[in-house]
This record gives sequence, structure tokens and C-alpha cells, in this order.
Amino acid sequence: MHVPDDIVRGASVHWEGDVAKGHGTITTGSGKITADYSFGTRFAGEPGTNPEELLGASLAACFTMALDATLTRAGHSPSSIDTTAKVHLHRQDGGFAIPSIELTTVVVVAGILDDEFAQLAQTAKESCPIGKALHTIPTTLNASRKS
Repeated sequence: MHVPDDIVRGASVHWEGDVAKGHGTITTGSGKITADYSFGTRFAGEPGTNPEELLGASLAACFTMALDATLTRAGHSPSSIDTTAKVHLHRQDGGFAIPSIELTTVVVVAGILDDEFAQLAQTAKESCPIGKALHTIPTTLNASRKS
């Protein structure tokens, strides 16, 4: 399969109303994901999505693909990978910031030693394009494997 040198992906947002009572819709460029969001979905746990959740999903998906590729290139093709991302949003200085992200992954892969697995997982974390874009946010990785 040919992969182009330059790929552009996008998403769009439509918002109505003020920040506290308004609401919006996030749509991916492919149209495969459309989700509602609002102040309540972001800060009060109401049903819907939020930017931090989508950021976490993007990072987890990117890292998982990078980990699969890294392990496979090293001769250890995994049978499954499950990854979660926790994006921390904290109030500070009259606003909000993302001080950290936690990635947790469990990989089913046979025939690899723990030290090699840990190194390859770290390599995947460092090579993931979404992770590179988020390099200013401290991101921890807890990687484990099952045979």
C-alpha cells in the first residue's frame, strides 16, 4: 500500500450560545464521528464528549498503532493491544491546563523478554506523531504484556 508523504486530516465544530449554556457538535472530517459537547460535558460529567476525551482517544489510537508497528518490526507481532489514556485537566491561574496524560497499555505478545518489551514500548511512545505533537505535556506510560 502506498502512503503519501503529506496527509491532511481535519475536524469541524459548530457552537451555539454562550460558553456556560451553549452547546456544540464536533464532527470528524470523515464524518464517522459526530458528538455533542458543552460546558456540562466538559466540566460536569454530563452525557456527551469533550476535547480532552478526544485528545486521549487520538493519543491512545496513535500510540497503539506505533506500538504494533514497533513490535512487529522487531519480530514480535502482537495478537492484541488495549490502550487507555487519561488526560488530566486542572484549574490554574484563572483558566485550565493539561498538566499530564497517563497511557496504560496491555499487549498480548509471545516470545519477548520484559526488558526488550519495555524498550520497544518506549520507542513507540516517542515515535507516535500525536505524542510528538503533545511533547510539552508530561506523558507517563505503564506498559504490560501477556503471553
